[in-house]
Amino acid sequence: MPIKLDRIDRRILNALQEDGRLQNVELAKRVGLSPSPCLRRVRRLEEAGVIEGYVALLDAAQVGAGLTVFARVWLGAQDEGTVNRFIAAVQGMPEVMECHLMAGDCDFQLRIAVADLEAYRQFQVKHLSNIPGVHSIKTDIPMQKVKHTLKIEL
Repeated sequence: MPIKLDRIDRRILNALQEDGRLQNVELAKRVGLSPSPCLRRVRRLEEAGVIEGYVALLDAAQVGAGLTVFARVWLGAQDEGTVNRFIAAVQGMPEVMECHLMAGDCDFQLRIAVADLEAYRQFQVKHLSNIPGVHSIKTDIPMQKVKHTLKIEL
C-alpha cells in the first residue's frame, strides 16, 4: 500500500532525487522546514521504504561498461523451480543491471551492461545460455539512448 505523501514530503523527495548528497540543513531550506522536522520526515520516508537508498550514478563508458543490450529470455518451462533457478542465477551476475519477469511473449527481459559486443557474446555464451532452463535468447542492441532518467516526478 503506498504511503500518503503530503506537499512537503513530495518536495523532499524531488529535492533528494535531484541531489542525493544534499545536507539536511540545505534540504530543509529548500523545502521550507527547519532542520529537525526535515530530518524526521526523511527518516520516516527511509523507514517506510519510500527512499530505498542513495547511490552515485556512474558513466558506464568511463568504467568499461559502455555497451547496454537488452536480452529477452525464454525458458523451457515456467514452473516455480525453473523460474527461481533463473532468478537466482542472474542475481549473481554483475553484468545484469535489471531483470524483469514479463507477461507476454518472453519470460524475462534483462538490461545488461558490458564493455563491447565481444564481451556480450562471451557473457551470453558462457553465462546466460548456461543457466538451467534457458530455451532461447534474443538480443536487442540500442542504437542511441534517447532518454534515461531515474527520477519519479512527484
